[in-house]
Amino acid sequence: MQIQGSKVLVTGGASGMGRHFVLELAKAGADVAFCDLNADGIKAVEAEAANLPGKVAGFEANVADEDSVIALINNAHEAMGGLDVLVNNAGIFRDGLLVKKDRETGEIKKMSLRKWQSVIDVDLTGPFLTTREFAAKAIETNSKASVVVNISSIARHGNRGQSNYSAAKAGLVADTRLWAVELARYGIRTGAVAPGFVDTPILEGMPPEVLQQMLKPVPLRRVAQPQEIFLAVKFIIECDYFTGRCIDVDGGLSI
Repeated sequence: MQIQGSKVLVTGGASGMGRHFVLELAKAGADVAFCDLNADGIKAVEAEAANLPGKVAGFEANVADEDSVIALINNAHEAMGGLDVLVNNAGIFRDGLLVKKDRETGEIKKMSLRKWQSVIDVDLTGPFLTTREFAAKAIETNSKASVVVNISSIARHGNRGQSNYSAAKAGLVADTRLWAVELARYGIRTGAVAPGFVDTPILEGMPPEVLQQMLKPVPLRRVAQPQEIFLAVKFIIECDYFTGRCIDVDGGLSI
């Protein structure tokens, strides 16, 4: 599928990697709808994209809420005149150890159910809902070719302090494979991208010494730039023989 002329929906598109995806897709000539919970962020991205070749329109939506997702898909489909590509980028972190004993008091601290569930809701249930509605709309409108790109993470292999996030991102890769099998008959391909550490506002606020410690297991000894992650997204969209697989873009990181 050629990006130029395609109709794309990006979730979590007002900041970080999502913002970069929206702008790069529009630069390449795609019409891009995106969603976020940050109204000011939505307006800022729309303003930044005003003079790009592709049309850009933002929507407030909560990917963890079924009614919100149904409305999002319908609104985006109408605004763009169709939808060809879905990029499931929205995600959150709520890190913490499963259990931890306080060295001074001996108190046992546990990851709360709220912290667990909030990440599962956004990072796993969210892509389930958006992909379900996107696929249903594609089938309903007899779309000849569609693509779903799921943004997973190298943490899917299991990362200390991220029981919730690791589970969600591992599940997303499993669903990428499953949906490829289920949806191929309708002309819908799927793919996942698993970034390592990426230069986003989350890392920018990290103390340099902490970041350097994090980068020790990375053979390339640096974080990725959002553009390097976008190149993997671009490949999945454009390669018509790619489906059901995950591309690791992590600088060789092993965790």
